[in-house]
This record gives sequence, C-alpha cells and structure tokens, in this order.
Amino acid sequence: MDRMKGKVAFLTGAGAGIAKATAKAFAREGAKVALFELNREAGESAEKEIRAEGGDAIFIQTDVTRDAAVKSAVDATIAAFGRLDVIMNCAGGSLQEDKPVHQMDLDTWHKTIALNLLHPFLCCRYAIPHMINAGGGSIINFGSHLGTKGTEKPAYAAAKGGIMSFTKTLAAQYADYGIRANAIAPAIVRTERSIKRWENKEWLLADNPTPAARARIAMQKLYPFSVGEPEHIAAIAVFLGSDESRMITGTTITADGGRSSYLKVAVD
Repeated sequence: MDRMKGKVAFLTGAGAGIAKATAKAFAREGAKVALFELNREAGESAEKEIRAEGGDAIFIQTDVTRDAAVKSAVDATIAAFGRLDVIMNCAGGSLQEDKPVHQMDLDTWHKTIALNLLHPFLCCRYAIPHMINAGGGSIINFGSHLGTKGTEKPAYAAAKGGIMSFTKTLAAQYADYGIRANAIAPAIVRTERSIKRWENKEWLLADNPTPAARARIAMQKLYPFSVGEPEHIAAIAVFLGSDESRMITGTTITADGGRSSYLKVAVD
C-alpha cells in the first residue's frame, strides 16, 4: 500500500468523481495530496474523508481557469508539503451549449477550452519548476475517447484532442528533467455528474439493463466494461503516478471499455 510513498501530488476537480477517487487512492498508497476544487463544500468533504482513512490531504479552493488562482494553489501545496512529484489535471467537462459550429456561441467555445485545455497548461506552467527541483515527476492529463473522433461536441472534442498533443509535447520537452507526461482518455464513467446528466439513461444506471437498453451499448456482450467506475480510472492514475510506469511517457491510455476497437456485428 505504499506505491506512492513519499510523493506529493495535486489533483484538480478533486471534490468529486474520478479525481476524488484518485486522491483517495493516492493517499492510500502513501502520497500526500492537495485537492484543487472550486466547490468548497465538496473539497472540504473530500479532505475529511481522506483524513478519516488516515491519509494526508489539504483542500485548496481553486478556480483552475484563472492564472493567479492556479499559481496560488501550487504555492500553497509547496508551502504545506515542501515538494511536488505528481500532478493530475482532471477538472473538465462538456457544456450542453456545445453545439454544431455554426450554432455555437463564442462564450461556450471559450469556457470549454478554458476548462479542458487552458487549465492543464496553467497547472503545468506553475508545477513543472517544482517538479524539476524534486528531480522529476509524473504529469497525468485527461483526454477523452471523444478527442479522437468526430462528435456533436466540437469545442469539447477540440480541447481533448489538444490535450493529447499537449501531453506528447510535455513528454518531449521535459524528459531530460526526469518528468514523464501521459494522458488518460476515458469513455463514460459513472460519476455524480454523469448520473445527473443522463438520469434517464437506463444503460448508465442499471446493473442489468433490458435488451433494448443493452442494444445501444457498443460492447453489448461485454456490458460490464462499457460504463466505468471512478475507481477503475483511479487505478490507472496510480500506475502512472508511481514509479511502476517509469518506462511510459508521451502516451494516452484509452479507458473506453473497448469502444474504439469494437466493430458492431450481430450478436446472440
């Protein structure tokens, strides 16, 4: 249980979902964690939960789309823990207003890019000097399976596609400093946010969907792999944050239950 012993990590969006599950997993593996979260109630709750399990965590209220706020949060992490080894840029998401290009307003485009692409840039901008001082580290960005294909969400797809290229660039630029950079590209994960958004979607909520609901799932026979749990993604992040993945950099791990490799055919 000490695969990340002695490491310090910060995670964005850590009050809920994948980032919260990962923060807990990091702490269980011995890391000290800083929780960057805009929602105070969610951030404080996550901190208490980690501490209740015996972990070392601090909550730092942070708007990750604002330059000064990110700098302040990184500085607070260093002040609390003295170093920085792992950063996970997980905050993000699409907007309902993300529509076909000719119908999209400019504000939606800017908000989507700021949350999903600008925020990882800002976090890396202020974190990397401290990682260099620590002798290296691991950057974990979050893409999406939608970043590799055409979709009805052009702003979100553009931002996530950009994350994958940005991650490769980080890996190339900072390899000499012992810093690795990788991305995780999940499909749908059963988080509080996704459940609220797709509250009427049986395939997301049901443990045993009807044949009609199941027919809409790409994996069909492999239903259990079609919708992930936050802990599934957290396990990948622990691997990438630990020294076990020291031979891996500049890549994107697709965690989509096989959707991207599935050719739909008739099934029993």
